[in-house]
Order: sequence, then C-alpha cells, then structure tokens
Amino acid sequence: MKRRILYFICTICFLMLWSSCRKDFEFSPSTGSLQFSKDTIYLDTVFTNIGSSTYNLKVYNKSNDDISIPSVGLARGAASNYRLNVDGIAGKSFDNIQVLANDSLFIFVETTIDINNFSNPNGTYLYTDQIEFDAGSNLQKVELVTLVRDAVFIYPDRDNTTKVIETLTLDIGGELIETELQGRELLPTELTFTNEKPYVIYGFAAVPNGETLTVNAGARLHFHSNSGIIVSNGATINVNGAFSDDPDVLENEVVFEGDRLEPNFSDTPGQWGTIWLLDGSINNTINYTTIKNATVGILSDGNANEATEKLKITNSQIYNSSNFGMLGRNTSISAENVVINNSGQSSFAGTLGGKYNFTHCTIANYWSNGFRQFPSVLLNNFVTDEDNNAILADLTEANFNNCIIYGNDNPEILLDEIEEASVAFNFKFTNCLIRFEDNNNNFTGENYNLENTSLYENAIFNEDPNFKDTALNQLFIGDESAAINMGNPTFSSQVPTDILNVNRTASPDLGAYQHITFPEDD
Repeated sequence: MKRRILYFICTICFLMLWSSCRKDFEFSPSTGSLQFSKDTIYLDTVFTNIGSSTYNLKVYNKSNDDISIPSVGLARGAASNYRLNVDGIAGKSFDNIQVLANDSLFIFVETTIDINNFSNPNGTYLYTDQIEFDAGSNLQKVELVTLVRDAVFIYPDRDNTTKVIETLTLDIGGELIETELQGRELLPTELTFTNEKPYVIYGFAAVPNGETLTVNAGARLHFHSNSGIIVSNGATINVNGAFSDDPDVLENEVVFEGDRLEPNFSDTPGQWGTIWLLDGSINNTINYTTIKNATVGILSDGNANEATEKLKITNSQIYNSSNFGMLGRNTSISAENVVINNSGQSSFAGTLGGKYNFTHCTIANYWSNGFRQFPSVLLNNFVTDEDNNAILADLTEANFNNCIIYGNDNPEILLDEIEEASVAFNFKFTNCLIRFEDNNNNFTGENYNLENTSLYENAIFNEDPNFKDTALNQLFIGDESAAINMGNPTFSSQVPTDILNVNRTASPDLGAYQHITFPEDD
C-alpha cells in the first residue's frame, strides 16, 4: 500500500515539474512564408444565383515556429460574392489566425453570384477575387475564379403567405389527379426551348394537354433534384437535336442533365427525375439527344396499341441512370441508333407488355456503383398490385435487330413471363450479340431455348464486343469486336448510317456504331 502511495506521489511530482518547465505557446507573426495546397481555386462553372459546391484550401506552416497570421480575408472585402470558413468560423475577414509549427489550416470557399449585377454581353461572366494572407511585404494571395452562366429558369410558384410550393394536377387517362409533385404547366411562351441560353428547371415542367414542347438543336436542359419533364395526356415533346461535327462539344446535340456543372457531378447518377411520357401523350420524338445522370432517363406509360408508336427515339444516348435508362410500361417505343449504359437496374425494361422495336442499338450495363437486381434488358407481361396480385397485358412484340446487349453481369437478358393462354409474350432477337450464359441451368422453358431460330435468329452469344471504355460510356467497338460485319442488311438499309453518321449499308456491324481502330496508346 505504501509503495502504491509513493508511486502516485512521484507521478504527480513528475507532471508538476514537466508542466512548470513547458513554455506556453508563443506565436510569432508570419513572415510571408506560408505554403498552399493550390495557388488558384477554380470553383468551376455555376448558374447565376445557384450556390457552388464547397472547395477547400490547405494552408501550411512548414516552419519550426508557431505563427499567427495577422489577417486573412477576401480582397473585395464584404462586397465579395465568395464566402470563407476558416477553422470552423464563417466570414469574409479574420484576424490573428494561429497555426502551430509544422501544422496546417483548412479554409473552405463557396460562392453564389447574380450575373445581373455585372456586364454580360455573352451570357457568361468570369468572376474573380483573392484570399489575402497578411499585408505589406508579407502579403500572399490565392486566386479565386468562377465562371457564371446566365440561364432561363423555370420553377413552380410559391404562395408567399403559406410558403407552399405549387404542385401538379395531371391528366392521366382522362382523369384529373392531384399529385404531390412540385412543378407547374409550361406557359404558351415557354413551349419552345432554344439554344440561346441553357434552361434550369426546378420541379416538374408539364407540357399541357393538346400542346407540343419543341426543343431545338443545341439546347441544354438542366434539372434540379426531383425535377424533370412531364408530357401530359394529349401532349407531345419533339426533341430536334442534329448531328454534331465535334463529338466532344456536341454543338447540335440536345443535352438533358443535372444543374450542377462542377466536374465532380459530371457522371453522378440520380441527380434529377425523368422525362415522363404519360398515358395519352402522343407522337413523341427524340433525335440526337444525350440524357444523363437521371433517376430514370425516359419513362413511357401506355398507348401500347396505337397505330403510331408513342415514342420514336433515334441517334441518342442515355447514361448514368440510378434506376432505369429507359422504362416502358405497356407502351410502344421505336429506337434506332440508341446507346444506353450504366443503369442501377436495367438499361431497358419493357414491363406490363407493350410493343418495342430496337434496331442497331447498343444496350449495355456496366453499373459499378453497387448491386443491380436486373440485367441490361428486362421484358415482362405483368405488374403486381398492392395485394400482390398480378395484372397481365400482352407483350405484342419486342424485336431487337442488329443490336448488342451486353454488360458486366450474366445473363444480360431476362424474359419474365407469367404464362397465360390469352396473353401474348412475343419477342425476337435477330442478328444480335448477347451476353447469356446459364451454366447452372437456372433459365428453362422455350423462352430460353437459344436454338429456337424463331426467337434467336443468327444470334451470337458471349463473344467480346470490344468496347472502347465502358466506364467512360465510350461504347464504340474496335477491330477485335465479334459484332463486325454481323448485321442483317435488311435492317441496316432501314438505318443506313450509324450514330456518328458513318454509312453502314455495305458491311453492317451490330449495335449503334460501325467499328473503328483504337489508337495504339489506348
């Protein structure tokens, strides 16, 4: 016991002696020798009045002395459109910021800029400022740069008394249904989208009954979270993109994407809702269009038995959909030169029957953001209600001609039929390259009889399509592709040029692209 007490007393004495010898932190003024993680912070491009992401700057004190920076602040002062956060404190100027020897300091930067406050001859404005550290001969600066873009904003009305945001009443099958979807109908003056300025849409913009939304070549549509386009009963959308000479700029392509322009968001799935073609919408066309980063790229409902297909989509790409790239529900779709990839569920799903014709399409799924339940292509003839009862409808036809259906899972087609004598389930894959291996015999029945030429005519299974880079949605096929020269000329004559406007009639390859030679360094 005495030994334990003696040990305790010795420990207390040691701590007292150590603390009495320790010098208090003494902070010397900085001498202009700070180092920074970057000399310029590019806050990338933002739309006017939409806040940027948060960017960070790391400030290093690599000396052996504890220092105090007399002042840290924005050169424009309180008038600056940038906002800082220094060591957890928000503001635009700070005094006596302390940094320990061989330690660092984090500064976070954001901005929101109203382009109307500046001269704006071209719809863009380059806004700059600096973060200044110290003054006089010790002054150091880090540049801040943001490109601000003007835009046409479409958003629902808000009741200033109740603060309730306007919601949509939709004509669904001739019945008016009040929804909880925030949004409003487009006005007559808003039914033509041009390429003069980008459009930023908050909530769902609905095309009214009997009206047509026309989207001109080169238009850019950006959607906020939980936003999209709804085409009502009796309404139409015509997206009139055109071939672009520059595949990187896509100057004539129409682009649907989210409203975050920073590079970190360029390929992030699920940033916005969908293009929703309601039951009863008619004569919808989409040409030379890129639809990216949606929840569902295109959702088409109803009109399965109309003489003219509900949607004709050509020369278009759908990428990075968090659920489905294209989802049809008892509907009719014609697709030519369409590329779909990177979908959280199926890239194309034709559910509750319907009528579908895909020619020279590349339907792939190389989703890498987690588990996906369904293959690249899903066909079924039913939907289950809230009581788990199956409602059936005819799959009148589902024809895939000169297509590639592939992905990073296996198999990449699912034919989910509830057999009923009175309900049709008609499909056919003609001259298609398909990933389908059933090593464990999990898929039985005539639908999966790959030798049945009335269902699988000249189909190729499990051969390499030789895509350029699936992670970057580059689904061009190369010299080693099993799809080369395997197309049926009857179908290639119907779609004589590929999505890049290359003639394919002489020796058609499968999919949306004629093959190319990849550069050696690829």
